[in-house]
Amino acid sequence: MQDAAYLQLQPYLASDAIVDWQEGDIPVCPIPVFTKGMQANSYFFGHPKWGKEYFESSHRSEPFKQRWQAAMGSWDDKIVVDIGCGPGNVYATLGGSPKLLIGVDISLNALKMAREVGYTPILTDAHHLPFVDGFADIVVANATVHHCDDMGRILQEAARLVRPGGLLFTDQDPQLTAWNLKGAGLFVRDIRYPVYRLLRSKHYIPYEERSARWKTEVQNQRPGDGITSDMYYKALEPLGFDVKLYPHSHDLGTEVLEGKNGRNSWRLRLSQRLSGINPDTPEAAQSIMCIARRTN
Repeated sequence: MQDAAYLQLQPYLASDAIVDWQEGDIPVCPIPVFTKGMQANSYFFGHPKWGKEYFESSHRSEPFKQRWQAAMGSWDDKIVVDIGCGPGNVYATLGGSPKLLIGVDISLNALKMAREVGYTPILTDAHHLPFVDGFADIVVANATVHHCDDMGRILQEAARLVRPGGLLFTDQDPQLTAWNLKGAGLFVRDIRYPVYRLLRSKHYIPYEERSARWKTEVQNQRPGDGITSDMYYKALEPLGFDVKLYPHSHDLGTEVLEGKNGRNSWRLRLSQRLSGINPDTPEAAQSIMCIARRTN
């Protein structure tokens, strides 16, 4: 079977990769252990209603676009791998003309949406990617690492694909020190949705959707969850990467590259203060953006 996906992906697949090629459909790699977190992510981001809403509303802002383009430059004529691409938000926001844009995810329905945006999709486990080493100009993982069971392994697998001189870029993963809420601060966070419902706030999310989304947040469910600067350095520096990290709140654009952290919502700032966290420090910024360039 020689359809377009086969012809595009085949040169970059490892010799021992097992891929089920279904004509006219999305190539699928076997996943021996489909964990609860994987099941949750597959269900939520492939949901016909929630997946579409996520595509239309998440990571689609102008500051997000400006931040990413300033950090990476153009994707034109490059081989790009988007790990955890979901329904295709990132490329739909950034645009451009990549030489090849591979979308990796474990949700078949999300990959079908991503294909419509312009991705060459493949269903596979990000902990065990079926690709050869060092072929991609840019590998991105947006709001992906914390959805996985082993964050360090995900970073190392993503790094393995980057060519010498190429770029590994991650963003929108919750910083542990910002979300390590305790006591009254944790209580304030936990009661927010009943309050939103009472006030008929736009921030209210119905329980079924909220529960399904929460289950996808494998590394962002309890105090002490989240990613740290040390995790990036330990995973990537031994592999020959120059690692630069930028903690930031979610609404910042190019200011992130100037070392600005931004200002969290008043709701998070209140929870942080009640937890003994200074909300005006880099450690209190919601996410860490990682720009890692392979030097050898």
